[in-house]
Amino acid sequence: MAKRRRHGVVEAPTLEELISPVQQAKKRRLEEKSPGAWSVEEVTHYLSRAGLDESVAKAFRDHSISGRHLLGLTSVELQEMGIGALGQRKELLSLINSLSRISLSGHEKVFNDPIHGHIEIHPLMVKIIDTPQFQRLRNIKQLGGCYYVFQGASHNRFEHSIGVGYLAGELVSMLQSKQPELNISQQDLLCVKIAGLCHDLGHGPFSHMFDGSFIPQAIPGSHWKHEEASVMMFEYLLSSNNLHSEFEGYGLGERDVLFIKEQIAGPREGHSPIKDWPYSGRHEEKSFLYEIVANKRNGIDVDKWDYFARDCHCLGIPTNFDLRRFMAFARVIEVKHRKQICTRDKEVGNLYEMFHTRNSLHRRAYQHKTSNIIEYMLTEALLKADPHLYLRGVNGSVRMSEAIHDPVAYTRLTDSVTQRILESTEPALQESRDILAKIERRELYKCVGQTAPPSGVYLSKDTSSQLATDIIDSLMGVCPLTSADLVVDLVTFDYGKGDENPIDYMSFYSKHEPEHAIKVRKDQVSEMLPHKFREQIVRVYCKRLDKASLEAAQRYFLAWCRKLSCVTPELCIAGLS
Repeated sequence: MAKRRRHGVVEAPTLEELISPVQQAKKRRLEEKSPGAWSVEEVTHYLSRAGLDESVAKAFRDHSISGRHLLGLTSVELQEMGIGALGQRKELLSLINSLSRISLSGHEKVFNDPIHGHIEIHPLMVKIIDTPQFQRLRNIKQLGGCYYVFQGASHNRFEHSIGVGYLAGELVSMLQSKQPELNISQQDLLCVKIAGLCHDLGHGPFSHMFDGSFIPQAIPGSHWKHEEASVMMFEYLLSSNNLHSEFEGYGLGERDVLFIKEQIAGPREGHSPIKDWPYSGRHEEKSFLYEIVANKRNGIDVDKWDYFARDCHCLGIPTNFDLRRFMAFARVIEVKHRKQICTRDKEVGNLYEMFHTRNSLHRRAYQHKTSNIIEYMLTEALLKADPHLYLRGVNGSVRMSEAIHDPVAYTRLTDSVTQRILESTEPALQESRDILAKIERRELYKCVGQTAPPSGVYLSKDTSSQLATDIIDSLMGVCPLTSADLVVDLVTFDYGKGDENPIDYMSFYSKHEPEHAIKVRKDQVSEMLPHKFREQIVRVYCKRLDKASLEAAQRYFLAWCRKLSCVTPELCIAGLS
């Protein structure tokens, strides 16, 4: 080693110079390599270099902990590995979190979103966005048939999904910085962001119309939901675009992929190693992470925050819910032995505003009488086309309704299916073309009236066809209409929890006891809040548009209302005698 002189004095060698060339080479390789890609030997070498006890390095070696496994370790798992001292576990978790920041950092892209402004998107999320499976969402309207009524409702699942991924990251980052004791890793953060980004991959044509109306009629008895298709499409997105290696490069392994899928669709049967804890992607100590993208407990999640803000913006409907304020007061507290996301007691009014916004959107837009009948007619058109319309799938062609189990075919299934039908010359699709042409010409089935059932009576959607028969039978004599000429639409408005108040499932904390969860009763907030949280209306439409048929439909509807003692009906067509 050459001696260095400074002002004629020989200087002592640095610590770096004392390390052997082999060790220096090993150190350089560690620094150049992403921690998520370290081998077991490289992990133990790093731990030894960090000054940790040799027994710690041995525990990691004995359990074959590579970089991919290292970055996702929790305090519980460290204890199971035999690292019992709390101080050692805390020191290790601090080291792991610092490594995670190195491994998961990247050159974020900036997207200019009309709702959230300039937002940074992680490079792995950008790779997901730049796939055919995600780009498909550009061609699926967020609000389905509402676009035929509200000209501003032209936004798609594509921009909503990016917004949810962004908000998921914002909420997790806020909890991570405010409560470091939660040990939220960078893997946790990235997984929640990806779950938010991919949660709607499985939506079909015209969004909820497809899984709420078309599939139940095309496949009677089916309980399929778009979340199942979201998981299917996510798996196909990873495999068909070779993204598994990209995930591993950012320290995300099989367990992280499972965690993402669980956030999208909930737990899978047989995947629970812990009694009373239904998930395998993360331990129960991180239960709060499952409440961010799709909150099964009370419905307060970033998915709603984005679509409330985005839909209100596009529909021209104001909203008073402040999502940034909720995030600022969000805090994780243990409630009944499980960690939950809570908020300040004074924020209960803001949450009631959120659910009031939901109710307003359903009343004024999502369940608008014209958009509902348009979606009914779109469903009719797709049902008539289904036996004759095929898409190329994994093993040959499949029908449109069968595409829900075929990711190759489903990638090709978007709102454009109606244009394909309209442009077709196949005789078998003529009935479907005629219905779609009626929508274009605005020759829609007419709403003759709507009413509310008697107090305490709740009608099931399964009874719609029977209600049409009951209306026809409500007057004596020969009726010019049949039950097939009527459409009965049962519309339910609620706060997302049936007849229950979702705020009852939310916990709060006070300024002076931020670690203690409390409940806030409705009567403690205001006497002017709802006393009921679910109500229903019955709308009756007539498919025949001549005046005589519409008059008959209205007359029979009024007779049926009197027979059932319904709330005073509202007639929808003026000028009929």
